[in-house]
Order: sequence, then C-alpha cells, then structure tokens
Amino acid sequence: MQNDPEKLNKRRKRRRRRIQVVILYTAIAVGLAWFFELQATTTIIFVRHAEKEVPGDMTGADDPALSAAGRARAAELARQLVDADVVAGVDAIYSTPYKRTQETVAPLADALQLPINIYDANDRQTVLDDILKEHKGKIIVIVGHSNTLPELIANLGASKKVPEIDEDEYDNIYVVSIPWFGKTKTIRLRYGKPYLPAS
Repeated sequence: MQNDPEKLNKRRKRRRRRIQVVILYTAIAVGLAWFFELQATTTIIFVRHAEKEVPGDMTGADDPALSAAGRARAAELARQLVDADVVAGVDAIYSTPYKRTQETVAPLADALQLPINIYDANDRQTVLDDILKEHKGKIIVIVGHSNTLPELIANLGASKKVPEIDEDEYDNIYVVSIPWFGKTKTIRLRYGKPYLPAS
C-alpha cells in the first residue's frame, strides 16, 4: 500500500513532464511559424505606364495623360492583377507623380480599393528601401518609366540584364520575387496589345 502513493506521485511527475514537453514543442512550432511568416517572400510587380497622349499643340506635353490605347491597357492591367494572389491579392500600389503613371494603375487601385502611393522617380533607392521595410512578405505594384524600371529591378539584385525598354514598348510586366533566404528572381510577362519592334 505504501507503494501506491509513490507510484501515483511518479505518474503525476511523468504526466507533468509530458505536458511540459508538449507545451515546449507547441511554443517552438508557433515561434517558427511566426518567424517564417515574417520572413516570407516579397513580390514586386513592375510595369511601365501605358500609352500616353501625343498632343499636337504641346498642351500637356510635360505631363500627358493616357491615350485611348493607354486606357485600354490600364484596364487590361487591372484585369490581370486584380487577383494576382489567390489568397490576399496586391497589398500596395506605387506610382510616380505623373498623370500617365497614376492613370495606368488607377483602375487596379479602384478595383482593390487601395490608395496610390506617390514616389519620386529620381529617388529610386528610397522607394525600394521603404517598400522592403513597410511591405515585407507582401505583393506590391510599382509603375514607372522606360528609363527607371531597369534600374529599379537591378537595384533589388534581381537582374542586371533587364533589356532597355523602347519608346513604344508598353507590354512588359516584370515580377521580382525576393525570398527571405536565397536568390532574388525576375520573370518577364507580356500583357495587352503586343509590342512590335520596327523592322
């Protein structure tokens, strides 16, 4: 009979140890899941503004709006990207302060009810630093210009070989994936009316 309280005490200690081990493993699993979620892949989608008006009388020449073809391309961009991520979708949209860039992402911003964040086209590193800090693990769309996109992509370490974008070339989408560990990758896609280089 004296052994019964001793056995009972040993069982309680074993049960306590098992519970402690389960709690410890659960805490480790939750901690790792939280860590990996914080370190998730950031995806930045770069597009050039769509086709712009070419005014004959130079009115608005410094800041032209989109042409009819540009508005059609902007609508197609929204159709392509509105469901870019089947779980959460695009999290933020960035544009330079020009009409043609803002009008390019306006249909997407309206569809997703997101504000268009304005950045300085001449301060490209700052916008990338801000995005990587503020939107880690998210999907971001940046609209820029033929002379700014290659440098933006290169500054992410994605590809130093982004080809020059021709004056009449508007159909590129560059998808840059920045994992928390590993190599940054760039994919180029096409959308809307295809670009046909002059022969």
